[in-house]
Amino acid sequence: MNPIVTLTKCSDYNTKTVAHCLEKHFSLQGGLSKFIRHGDTVLLKPNFLTPGPRSAAVQTDPAIIIETARLLKDFGAKPFVADSPAWSDVFACAKALELEEPLKKLGVPIKQLNKPKTYLIGTSDTKVGISTVALDADAIINLPKFKTHQQLAATFAVKNMFGCVSGKRKAIMHFIKGNSSNEFCELLINIFQFLNPVITIIDAVTVMDGPGPIHGRARPLGWIIGGTDPIALEIICAMLVDFEPTAIPIIETAKQLNFGCQDFEKIQILGDEFPKNICTDFQPAKQIPIRFTLPRVCKSICKQIWLITKETIQKYHDYKSKKAKS
Repeated sequence: MNPIVTLTKCSDYNTKTVAHCLEKHFSLQGGLSKFIRHGDTVLLKPNFLTPGPRSAAVQTDPAIIIETARLLKDFGAKPFVADSPAWSDVFACAKALELEEPLKKLGVPIKQLNKPKTYLIGTSDTKVGISTVALDADAIINLPKFKTHQQLAATFAVKNMFGCVSGKRKAIMHFIKGNSSNEFCELLINIFQFLNPVITIIDAVTVMDGPGPIHGRARPLGWIIGGTDPIALEIICAMLVDFEPTAIPIIETAKQLNFGCQDFEKIQILGDEFPKNICTDFQPAKQIPIRFTLPRVCKSICKQIWLITKETIQKYHDYKSKKAKS
């Protein structure tokens, strides 16, 4: 069957607007019950790369996360939000987005994707430490952010699941599998297949161009994009900003692996029509090597330890201060 990609125009992160768009996506995709059962524990996997405010477009916007969680709660599922950020931890990322209180009111926990277990991934049996917190969920909903990327041109659907690789194991995989974009993208695709999210909903309301995925420019694009075929999603996203799909390494590797749909003509678009006037001034990211050098991996690990230690000390001081006041 031809894959379905749902497009909904969404000009801002107004709660009612986002909720309506998400409801429309699931309805057009066959209904929430097609993906989730009552009582299911569901991982909402946002893009929590590093603590940054919603205005920076570094992370999946809180409105997308909250309203997806609300839909699931109303349906009778048990959602939780989790990630394993490259920098800091999931709690610092959530705090930067002011997510803690809204999720607490909904009864939706925030968890770190830790407790890894080593699995053999793909045909090459690559050893990868995948978080058992992610694997213990009954279903995963992938909630990535639409961004350019200095190593992979752009990241739309597939790479977000790399966040289920616990902690600095991601940096190590950059070192082991970063000799070529094809080798690294094959790893990303294998991880996506292994985790098998039931649906992907891409936050493309405010996006990032230029030197992404951290230091680029936040700019409006005005879309929420959904589907179950990640390569069909990658193609649609690329075309929305006038990027040649075959120039996106993940799409090119998927074609070599015969994974997903690589033909735009076979993609069924539902919801709002594909725009006749696409974005033509979307700035690409200057590309740098994928492979992390050994010193960079070591530096990254040391920096992460320092950040976590700093945050732990701050939490301790906050606890002591709160206790003293009480």
